[in-house]
Amino acid sequence: MNFENLVCERADDVMTVTLNRPAKLNSLSLGLLQDLRGCAEAMQRDRSLRAVLLTGAGRGFCAGADLTDPSSVPAPGQSMGQFMASRLRSEYNVVAALWCNLPVPLVVGLNGIAAGAGASLALMGDITVAARSASLTFLFAPKLGLAPDMGATYFLARRIGEARARYFAMTGAPIGAETAERIGLVAECVDDEQLPARAAALVGELAAAPREALVAVRGLMARACSSPLPEQLELEAAAQARLGDTADFIEGVTAFRQKRPPRFGGR
Repeated sequence: MNFENLVCERADDVMTVTLNRPAKLNSLSLGLLQDLRGCAEAMQRDRSLRAVLLTGAGRGFCAGADLTDPSSVPAPGQSMGQFMASRLRSEYNVVAALWCNLPVPLVVGLNGIAAGAGASLALMGDITVAARSASLTFLFAPKLGLAPDMGATYFLARRIGEARARYFAMTGAPIGAETAERIGLVAECVDDEQLPARAAALVGELAAAPREALVAVRGLMARACSSPLPEQLELEAAAQARLGDTADFIEGVTAFRQKRPPRFGGR
């Protein structure tokens, strides 16, 4: 996969995707959004893929929307509000849906600042691991007079609860990596120099695990905060009905009985 604003590197069954606009702190131009869309669509079709790592080039992960992008201007007769809503529906929201529904686990290596829609992108990972110097911030309301978007309200409320989500969305207070780990916004915080190795280890661990089971876990967790208990219990039963007939489940049980490490094939 060749993209102007992304570096995609395949190693066996793991894809590493790097946002590659370092001079602009990897801010989301229309070109980068379209590359993220094309990359996700390609990975959706790749049945040999087992896990994905998303990170950023340079000193930042993603500084949010690129407000200097020439394409960020409304058409004649179109209001700015109409333009922004149209761009969200046609680009940002499509990217969010694709990356949140990859057929394999997604690890995000948060290597620097993640602001606005860039922070939303950082929280799309099944597991987000942050460098100690990294931070997230949602400046839409206090600095721009806008509401958070690209799924920010969804991710914040589900990861840290409504009270804290309201605080960070309304004040735009930066969330350092250590705080983000403490409140459950990211899974881990590691020293900066350890981030590449730790993120690679995590994505490798997930790539070796049963793919269908991990995707099922993602789906169940996404419903957990909104489903009544009886509905969630039925969703779990339905997931087990599917997973119990997979080759990976048979391999897991066989390996357990034979007291050996399992060799999952992602089926």
